[in-house]
Amino acid sequence: MHGDPEILHAGDGPIRSAKYVPVEPGSYLWGRLPCATDSPVMTIDSGDEVTIDTLSHEGILEDQGRDPAAFFGAHGVDRDHVLADAVAIAASSYPRDRTTDGPHVVSGPIRIAGARPGDLLRVTVLDTQRRVPYGVISNRHTRGALPDEYPAGGETVSVFASVDADGRGSLPLTEGGEKRVTFGLAPFLGIMGVAVSDEVRPHSVPPGRHGGNIDINLLTAGSSLYLPVQVDGALAYVGDPHFAQGDGEVSLTAMEASLRTDLRFEVVTQADAIAQFGELVGPMAETSEFLVPTGMDEDLDEAMRQCVRAAIALLRARYGMDAHLAYAYLSAATDFNISQVVDLVKGVHARIRVSDFGG
Repeated sequence: MHGDPEILHAGDGPIRSAKYVPVEPGSYLWGRLPCATDSPVMTIDSGDEVTIDTLSHEGILEDQGRDPAAFFGAHGVDRDHVLADAVAIAASSYPRDRTTDGPHVVSGPIRIAGARPGDLLRVTVLDTQRRVPYGVISNRHTRGALPDEYPAGGETVSVFASVDADGRGSLPLTEGGEKRVTFGLAPFLGIMGVAVSDEVRPHSVPPGRHGGNIDINLLTAGSSLYLPVQVDGALAYVGDPHFAQGDGEVSLTAMEASLRTDLRFEVVTQADAIAQFGELVGPMAETSEFLVPTGMDEDLDEAMRQCVRAAIALLRARYGMDAHLAYAYLSAATDFNISQVVDLVKGVHARIRVSDFGG
């Protein structure tokens, strides 16, 4: 029922910012990402904060019956604890083609006044709130790390995961069994991006220079993502909310579950961007502890090479480090993590420890 603190329907509960984007007709795309010809759902100034509701695709897809009330009800979720926006989207006539479009519901786009190609858009995650106390982890389309082995029989396997009283994710050890494994939650948005300069909306699954489905689990509250602006106004968007994800995301999805997020959008001018990052050609994240350059390619080895090059360029720009010394430092002191191997374009990100350079 509306007013339940565990369930954040559109407009319910705390809304931190004066600017708010619910998931409603006209405020989202399903299966595609914004392009240059899309109209913004709102225009803001650099430095503005926005509260954005995001909706998980799990529970609304065709291979789950496209009926979230029935899907989650089969796992013991009361009808009032199923998000109304999920029910509305699943029942809608939204023109999504399941054979050619992706699964993700994407909120936006938002125009940031003054953003120009060559600039960077800094998106800072100020806060996240769970909209529901449950999520789903799926393996489908023979698209996980073991496509020839799972899912057995080619059928979608969607595992229901709950949030326990201690705020941890919880799964049974055996189907229908009482013993459970629990794990910590670290909510973040798998999709954060800017519009491409093309006039065709890109598929929602593969990430790229525009950001999109980058699935970097370091992008929790307090972190920032820098994205190369490609169209006037940037046309920023977010989606694919996660409660938890391991590096690699090996079964295909994380613990997918809807979030309310508070974000700040800031334009970093081209001159400042070059001074801070060098020629940043792809997304880069920043946390209180790490600088996080990325590399992305269909070939995991090439994604790794791109990430190493981006890390060297970053160290040269930020700290004036000689390239060969930066290369040596990265080998001795920096972890390179596989962001995900399941989104067609694979991702690698580095964790460069800021404290190594004196803060």
